[in-house]
Amino acid sequence: MNTTASQETAARQACRISGLPDQPLTHLHQHATSVFLLPTEDIVVRVSSASQKQRLDTAVSLTRWLASHRFPATEPFDVPQPVLCGSFTVTFWVHYPQPERGAPPAGHLGGLLRRLHDLPPPPLELPEYQPLASLQKTLEQSISLRAEHRDWLTARTRELLAAYHRLDFPLGRGLLHGDAYPGNTLWDGAAARLGDWDEAAVGPREIDLANTFQGVRFGRTTMELNDFSLRYGLDIRHWPGLPVLRKIRDLHTLGSYIRRADRGDQAAANQLTYRMETLRGGDELAQWAAA
Repeated sequence: MNTTASQETAARQACRISGLPDQPLTHLHQHATSVFLLPTEDIVVRVSSASQKQRLDTAVSLTRWLASHRFPATEPFDVPQPVLCGSFTVTFWVHYPQPERGAPPAGHLGGLLRRLHDLPPPPLELPEYQPLASLQKTLEQSISLRAEHRDWLTARTRELLAAYHRLDFPLGRGLLHGDAYPGNTLWDGAAARLGDWDEAAVGPREIDLANTFQGVRFGRTTMELNDFSLRYGLDIRHWPGLPVLRKIRDLHTLGSYIRRADRGDQAAANQLTYRMETLRGGDELAQWAAA
């Protein structure tokens, strides 16, 4: 049985446990998690590794708290969750059908992060933000990564973490989304919602801003970055720590490609090789594809 089939089996099992119909399920997306739609109930079913259960417990509790403060986060469906099914953890979310006009522009994320960072501290324990922790674990566990790439990434991670710990963060510490970039926003009518709260944490607020600027790798324009900064109320391009956070984000994005390559995904393996070549060559302007 392939990975997607195994995850669909877990999704169906979790639906039955939660008193929901287990079909039909439509496979929507496969990246760090496998995402299905249960169209009869208008529910998104997300299947993650069992090792993510604690983080998903936090994500569900946090988004319920955010909804109580009228923050436009994607909302968990009202069933007991997460549901542990063998080697997978399953969560259920309200479905927000997306129009054909494309994802919300970066400016919407700037406004959402301004609102998020202005909220009071949530009444739940959040993990401390740990840059590149998941990548380090992936490097240790990968079965397909070339030795020269593993060695380079290990050394580069050590170098960037040392630089990170020397940074001064003028925005202070607080609640972080942890993986904030325009791709994690969804339309809800004319407004946008912020989703994918698996990496929510406490840490320097600049973390939530830097990812959008790393998006120049994927064609994000100066106009988009200007609008993002305007709506947040601060332009961190004037802060000397931004290049370090952008380079950390570059490495962070490799983790899911390494894991997919380990599962035999050739498109992910090809993109991983290309990204490694540009990183090792010091090409900070190379355009990357979302394979």
